[in-house]
Amino acid sequence: MEKYAQRRADVLKELDGLRVEVDAEKRIGRLILDRPPLNIVSYQARAQINAILEEFGMDEDVGVVVVRGAGGIYTSGGDVRGFFDVPRDGMSHLAWNIGAAQRCPKPVICAMEKYAFGVGFEFSLACDFRLATKETKMGLPEVTIGEMPGSGGTHRLANLIGLTRAKRMIYLGERVAAETALDWGILSDMAEDSQALDAMVESYAKRLNAQSPLALRTVKRVMNTSYDTSQEVGLELEGQAYEKLRDSHDYKEGAEAFFNKRKPVYTGE
Repeated sequence: MEKYAQRRADVLKELDGLRVEVDAEKRIGRLILDRPPLNIVSYQARAQINAILEEFGMDEDVGVVVVRGAGGIYTSGGDVRGFFDVPRDGMSHLAWNIGAAQRCPKPVICAMEKYAFGVGFEFSLACDFRLATKETKMGLPEVTIGEMPGSGGTHRLANLIGLTRAKRMIYLGERVAAETALDWGILSDMAEDSQALDAMVESYAKRLNAQSPLALRTVKRVMNTSYDTSQEVGLELEGQAYEKLRDSHDYKEGAEAFFNKRKPVYTGE
């Protein structure tokens, strides 16, 4: 057991181009991509992203996770030079690490500025909410250097916007403007500038933290799990989860608060 604990400690011992902040008062956990000037994501950072999101998921001080880039830039993508140092068959699992946001039991907001390319864009696709400034460009340019998206982009993007639009973006390495991304359903919301994005993130986090943690955790799992299934399976999963919540403290508290016209006090139980 000590060996396993040490391995986990080694992963997070020295963060590689990442920064973590926890605001217990606002119940926000922030994962910040911080490698100036373009906040590229290294191979090592991918495992750290997974570990950090797992820890956020278990931290009682965190109700909502926010992913963002430092210095007014989200990220230009991955550390391409560093990929050549990775042994053969060492990069077939990248989608697992970048998919940590989808597995996290708490809502994850990705706030993007300026650039959202490559692995950074793929990371955003695994998040629950994608917010961006009006000037943000996003895309998967891997094919332009003889590669292809390898961190979940092909599957998640096609599911999100359809195969035709996804092929257009990926085959041509197209950069899509925020307004187009909003129209296509890639973005949840768009802000005029960085200051407006700050306010938007705070608003989303506050509204999410006002909900029942148990209800959010349950509905996230139901929606993410049933999305690729048949309607019959999806509705059965929804029904079973609904029954589970009916006996919860949070549902009783929410109903009583509604009846008495007061704000509910949720415990996540």
